[in-house]
Amino acid sequence: MLNFALRRVLMAIPMLIFISMVIFLLLELSPGDPLGDLPMTIPPEVKERMREALGLGQAWYIRYILWLKQFFVVEPLYWFDHLTGTHFADGMQRIISFQSRSPVFEVIAQRLPQTLTVVGLSYLIGVAIALPIGILSAYKQYSWFDQLGTFISMVGFSLPTFFTGVVLIVVFAVKLHWFPSIYDTTLVVRDWGSFMAQVRQMVLPVTVLALYNAAQISRFMRASMLDNLGQDYVRTARAKGMSERVVVLKHVLRNSLIPVVTVIALGLPGVFGGAIVTEQVFKINGLGQLLITSIYANDLPMVLTLTFIFAILIVFFTLIADLLYGVLDPRIRYE
Repeated sequence: MLNFALRRVLMAIPMLIFISMVIFLLLELSPGDPLGDLPMTIPPEVKERMREALGLGQAWYIRYILWLKQFFVVEPLYWFDHLTGTHFADGMQRIISFQSRSPVFEVIAQRLPQTLTVVGLSYLIGVAIALPIGILSAYKQYSWFDQLGTFISMVGFSLPTFFTGVVLIVVFAVKLHWFPSIYDTTLVVRDWGSFMAQVRQMVLPVTVLALYNAAQISRFMRASMLDNLGQDYVRTARAKGMSERVVVLKHVLRNSLIPVVTVIALGLPGVFGGAIVTEQVFKINGLGQLLITSIYANDLPMVLTLTFIFAILIVFFTLIADLLYGVLDPRIRYE
């Protein structure tokens, strides 16, 4: 398994470099100017000096190589210096946002806790709800529980998150006044009162995202369970006198989780990327909102860095899913 993981990592390096180049060229060819919002009264020579200060006067391949160096060398050295107190990155230029004039990774680090708190918790709740619903729906096929689970899943998966978010705001925030409609990102948890305030403002966005995630994953879980419940090894296990609990939870569930693990693993990068639409609805100051505002502002370093981080996360969690296949199914070998 270790050799397989090393081979996959080595294969991922040129693939990620190619992805980064594609993203860079797409942003380079996209319309818009980072200095387009400046007042018309600014002289052209001043704009040109500002463009040179931002590094926009260099050729695209030079800027691309410089960004690669900053991403893979300068930023890791800076965070290593920050943790250890050394000074290896002194004098090196970091990736700077055009919009905030701050280091890109520092802005991302400030927004990441908000995204992980809301989107990460909703994903965990969605998975925890989806797996047992999918298992029971498949085991009790066409029962009232299966029919109800199918109906709720179809509703949750069909309705877009911006619609369910607005509906929950109108019902529970505007009409009933149970929960706030806007997420307060400045709230600091210090005591029980502030903790409950944090919980109250998380209820609506977490509910919206958990319903959507649970609806999708439960359908995959149910379909995978149904495929395995009719297999010969299940009838053999029952004929050998194994209890129904052992047959379903040990044999059927283990094999059924293989395709579901792929769905869960590929959904995890979205946790770090943030729920772009939901963060806009509830005004959550997370990575999803950061990406949208950066696109509007033509903040190329921020958009490029965020998009490439998402690509790295997808490759990483795909590798984790491949390794879990061997844990779930002993027939799978990597040597």
